[in-house]
Amino acid sequence: MKLVFAGTPEVAVPALDSLIASGRHEVAAVVTRPDAPAGRGRRLVASPVAERAEEAGIEVLKPVKPRDEEFLARLREIAPDCCPVVAYGALLPRVALDVPAHGWVNLHFSLLPAWRGAAPVQHAIMAGDEITGASTFLIEEGLDSGPVYGTVTEEIRPTDTSGDLLTRLAFAGAGLLAATMDGIEDGSLKAVPQPADGITMAPKITVEDAHIDWSAPALRVDRVVRGCTPAPGAWTVFRGERLKLIQVAPVPEHMELAPGELSVGKNNVYVGTGSYAVELLWVQAQGKKPMRAADWARGVRIPSGERVGV
Repeated sequence: MKLVFAGTPEVAVPALDSLIASGRHEVAAVVTRPDAPAGRGRRLVASPVAERAEEAGIEVLKPVKPRDEEFLARLREIAPDCCPVVAYGALLPRVALDVPAHGWVNLHFSLLPAWRGAAPVQHAIMAGDEITGASTFLIEEGLDSGPVYGTVTEEIRPTDTSGDLLTRLAFAGAGLLAATMDGIEDGSLKAVPQPADGITMAPKITVEDAHIDWSAPALRVDRVVRGCTPAPGAWTVFRGERLKLIQVAPVPEHMELAPGELSVGKNNVYVGTGSYAVELLWVQAQGKKPMRAADWARGVRIPSGERVGV
């Protein structure tokens, strides 16, 4: 088939690579978000997908909105058979959805209908799910509600951050998306409507969602930290400033600390929660680089009974 691939961040690059390497389909163009300011100089930088497409000599389209007439006219000129999508980052209007004969097929990082929305991997970790995966589905105007072509499953490991899990799903999902394109092309694959039950929503994680509630149980604190790493980054307040929490570990044998209370040993820093303590492993103070929590604690000299989250 002739394909127009839509995607923007680094997590979409493995799928683009898989389609380019397949040899079975032609990636005629790539649709991605416009260049965005990045770094200290805030200079405009192309998306990872745009950079990869340019390396491969593929035409890159960067509409401000996918309903822009100039973009739609070019899409009609290309006349793709199908448009595979991975984390494009903009809602597609009906006028665009109707262009390819086989529609737009999205790779979504959950087992639909679970975790529809912008942050499925983060929500799966924060909810304590043990299994997640990726799904390919035909895009409709509803939010991640279209019929499903296929799925792959992935175990959520006890120490997985959302970054760890998303990296694995990006590569597993790349193979699923390529196989989905093959199945659509040869007619062996039909999309199946999603069940009406089991629907959960995964809206974008906000900075406030990443604010740690120390009265919550230790397992919940650990899940929020892992789910919010690397972005937006879990945090608490220490001496009036934000302290980013990069890695913690539940410690069931430490039961005696009140929520938010710190206990500092020679090489360990513990914080009380609503159940047992968690050990702070890596933190980042405001304006500082990430560091081991024990090194941070030595630098700030924490007296007995001091708390975070105050």
